[in-house]
Amino acid sequence: MSNHDTTVRRLVEIRAYRLKPGTRADFHVAVGERALPMVRAHGMDVVAHGPVPNDANGYFLVRSFGSLAELTAQETEFYGSAAWREGPREALVSRIETFVDTLLWLGPAAIDDLRAGNVAPALVD
Repeated sequence: MSNHDTTVRRLVEIRAYRLKPGTRADFHVAVGERALPMVRAHGMDVVAHGPVPNDANGYFLVRSFGSLAELTAQETEFYGSAAWREGPREALVSRIETFVDTLLWLGPAAIDDLRAGNVAPALVD
């Protein structure tokens, strides 16, 4: 079961990364083993993440928040923390060419469908 109120729409952030060629497998490991446990420990709801199936350099991360203010506060706190800066930050940032964020308001059923339908697969590049 998801960890959000089932009666309220949530702000969903879809972050699409363009990674440097040949770095996606290492990026995927760093995300799964190092970054996501930290993100979740900071209270962020990670809905889905993983490699983009039709782009060898594509990766995505989907998170949900109660409001834009919550998104801003949680990201500011997390990305400003020493644990992030001194932890997995460099292993991830060094592999990213660019990224873009898209924000959408979605209901609980849509978020649960994203969560269930986008389980990160084992990566074979």
